[in-house]
Amino acid sequence: MSVSTLATAPSVCAPLPVLGRDVTVPLVTGGEVTYAALDYAASAPALQRVWDDVAAYAPYYGSVHRGAGYLSQLSTDLFENARRTVAEFLDCRAGDQVVFTRSTTDSLNLLAAALPAGCQVFVFETEHHAALLPWRGARVTYLDAPSSPRQAVEMLERALADRDPYGPALVCVTGASNVTGELWPVRELAAAAHAHGARIVLDAAQLAPHHPVSVADLDVDWVAFSGHKLYAPFGSGVLAGRADWLREAEPYLAGGGASRKVSRREDGGVDVEWHESAARHEAGSPNVIGAYAIASACKALTEAGFDTLVAREQYLIEKVRAGLAEVPEVRILSLFGDDAPRVGVLSFVVDGWNSSHFAAALSAEYGIGVRDGLFCAHPLVRTLLGSDPQTQGECGAPEAAPGERSLNAIRVSFGAGTPDEHVERFLRAVKELVADGARWSYRTEDGRCVPDTSA
Repeated sequence: MSVSTLATAPSVCAPLPVLGRDVTVPLVTGGEVTYAALDYAASAPALQRVWDDVAAYAPYYGSVHRGAGYLSQLSTDLFENARRTVAEFLDCRAGDQVVFTRSTTDSLNLLAAALPAGCQVFVFETEHHAALLPWRGARVTYLDAPSSPRQAVEMLERALADRDPYGPALVCVTGASNVTGELWPVRELAAAAHAHGARIVLDAAQLAPHHPVSVADLDVDWVAFSGHKLYAPFGSGVLAGRADWLREAEPYLAGGGASRKVSRREDGGVDVEWHESAARHEAGSPNVIGAYAIASACKALTEAGFDTLVAREQYLIEKVRAGLAEVPEVRILSLFGDDAPRVGVLSFVVDGWNSSHFAAALSAEYGIGVRDGLFCAHPLVRTLLGSDPQTQGECGAPEAAPGERSLNAIRVSFGAGTPDEHVERFLRAVKELVADGARWSYRTEDGRCVPDTSA
């Protein structure tokens, strides 16, 4: 199906049922409206299927790996089956490990703690802070923002060619930008990394909810993602991939579950034999419900069919882009250009508007939830905006006169649960705000732009 067909199609398929789809919120101008959740890139609403699965299991909740009772054994089976489900979802290779963590950030910090001594890390400045910052114990080479996928590969190849050819090296790259939504050339970057004796970890936090991720096909060494972006509630995440560095590293946390055998020595000390499996980095009682929720989401997305989900999302992307293109004051942010393939994440600025003010008006006057700011990707957003680090001005006044540079941006993001009406309301609201201005006064409170209700 062509892009032009998608752009004019009434719908490709129905959105998947999610929690909160019928929640109403008050408008500052009076009345209520069904909430339009367009902040999927931060946290996607939980799929109804996931919530139902968790609710069905909840009465049988028990401690894993440590009990002879029926509920404990049931919970253990459920937890380990969740691990297998995630491995299948990611198309992991034989021998790969799936470690349950708290989030993508936790996963990448775990991997950072497992790096061999002297490891050099290569990371683009365009990464989310979760991928940009964990490598404090390594030698880090930060690469500038590329202007095209081809340039990204070329920049990495040049950087890797200059590295110590005998030491360990790791490349960290996103699959889809959390700012622009643009897809990165993961397979080509992985090939470049391996050609120079380096390994690669994929931050799939924004990719996995929108596209299938195959560890084997992409030939990445590890992949990390978060449950709360994959339509699963609760604080859970995944690090999946090669076992050797994880097996050889000290446990991420020391404690029960990570240890296989503990004994006292004659000198009063303690000898510990650690697990070599994923349990080595899962000390303490694990988040069974979080792991089960991720597995349930993996099954739901697989059963819905990514071909269908991607087709509908592409229709929404084209709808949003076409609608914003009708507003001359709006500029969509992009590294790779208008034609770059992307997921349902777009950031933009509005000429003459403070981005926080604009986002606050979308919420208070239209019941639309978006995000404003630098999106935990400060170097990237500042590169896209051409702005230096500065504090934001008062939200009630435009941050920049027409033609001047903005200091932050607005992000709209959507996915498998987004109905057409939410996108249509968003586009209508953007056009009305630009044409007529906000209908309410706003002020800054605790660093946030909020409606001024003192009048």
